[in-house]
Amino acid sequence: MRLFLPDEKIWQAQFKVNSPYFSDEAKQDGKFGKNSYSFCLPLETAQENLFIDIRSSAIDYLRRNEIKWHSGHGTNPSNHLCDSQVCCINFLFPFADKPVALAELLRPFFPDLQTMLPLEDEQYVAFEWIGATNYLGEKISRMGKRTRGANFTSADAAVLFQNSKGKKQILLIEWKYTEAYSSTWLKYAPSGTDRTSIYQHLYDAEDCPLKNSLIPSFDALFYEPFYQLLRQQFLAHEMEKAHELGAEKVTLLHIAPAHNKDFRDVTSPDLRSIDVSAISVWKKIVLDPSTFTSVCTEDLFGRFDIQRFPELREWFEYICTRYAWVTE
Repeated sequence: MRLFLPDEKIWQAQFKVNSPYFSDEAKQDGKFGKNSYSFCLPLETAQENLFIDIRSSAIDYLRRNEIKWHSGHGTNPSNHLCDSQVCCINFLFPFADKPVALAELLRPFFPDLQTMLPLEDEQYVAFEWIGATNYLGEKISRMGKRTRGANFTSADAAVLFQNSKGKKQILLIEWKYTEAYSSTWLKYAPSGTDRTSIYQHLYDAEDCPLKNSLIPSFDALFYEPFYQLLRQQFLAHEMEKAHELGAEKVTLLHIAPAHNKDFRDVTSPDLRSIDVSAISVWKKIVLDPSTFTSVCTEDLFGRFDIQRFPELREWFEYICTRYAWVTE
């Protein structure tokens, strides 16, 4: 039985009505698909799904870089208050121009981190990062362009830092919020394309970043969240080989709420013998432990010393109110 998302819908609906962060117009029910819901904003107020201090800059950043909003409306984000992409941007975008605060946030988990480096547009956090080239050999549209946030493997966010040895390291961030997955086999796309054929060459390569001997079959990885982790890990590996942005190391950083126990299910029947949760399975599958790190959202932000960064105080209050579980 799924518990986290239903509870979060109730909380977000209450937060919308009772908090000072939304206009009176935004406090009405919003249409999502064919129906209207209390946990959605009216479409014309969808921009209010973002913290006010980052609202215009975040929308402009995505527009400027032609990044797709998930379930968005034109240049505005999704109107669903439980949207994962919106959650990611609400948490991380305030750090895009604050390298010292960002280093403070990440250093407990990456103690070798010395200083943050700008990654894109002089920002220290980039979003929907797909890499400099088509590393995975994914199909490009007739327009000849890769799209960030849709139809290509995209990291929800990415950061770049220099370590104490002067080497550069990229963190590809996979962000989770209310996600939960079923045991639906994703080997075949709705178009009929066999997805294994796209990534088979990476899995068969001598330098595959996964322990093939531990995995019953390549097909066993085509269940969420393993299918996402597979592509993200391949992307990190290929970026590292190419020394993208001068990086010597590329690590996949998985961030998810500890409160979301629904996400832990091992959805692939053939992987259930490896371990009892999706992330613990992935940790055992990855060949080099330093290329994958999993952090609870509560631990990441719960350790952050807001007293040192008064310019982030209003944002932190917003986060702790809207996403109350983060400090529980």
